[in-house]
Amino acid sequence: MKVILRKDVATLGDTGEVVAVKNGYANNYLIPQGIAIRATEGTLKALETEKKQQAKKVELQRKHAREIAQKIEQLELKVYAKAGESGKLFGTVTSADIAEALKAQGFEIDRRKITLDAPVKTLGKFEADARIFSDITVKVHFEVEAEGSEA
Repeated sequence: MKVILRKDVATLGDTGEVVAVKNGYANNYLIPQGIAIRATEGTLKALETEKKQQAKKVELQRKHAREIAQKIEQLELKVYAKAGESGKLFGTVTSADIAEALKAQGFEIDRRKITLDAPVKTLGKFEADARIFSDITVKVHFEVEAEGSEA
């Protein structure tokens, strides 16, 4: 029997794939659990239109992500941290600090999508990578300054 998967199944395939399975597996497990539906002519046509709509939606999201990436790349962020006289920080600047600075500028990026090459433990200018979309990554330029120099 051919079925269309509605959820990812490790041993069968990903969502939206048409797979052939035994009748008992489909009728007794996949279909009642809502994991799959029968692959008829109508459902296959519906799947095609759904895939087209999903592709359009993803393309719009990708276009929006590119616009955000251009704005972030031109941005010079300032991150403030407690520092000693020699310019060494008390602690480190983390991806959460960068995400917070981006949020203050109006960009909502999850801290887990921001990666630093090395720990930032001194004052100065640095770069981090931020993944905006599945295939769009942008360099975030930021400068670490001592707290109290915000004026």
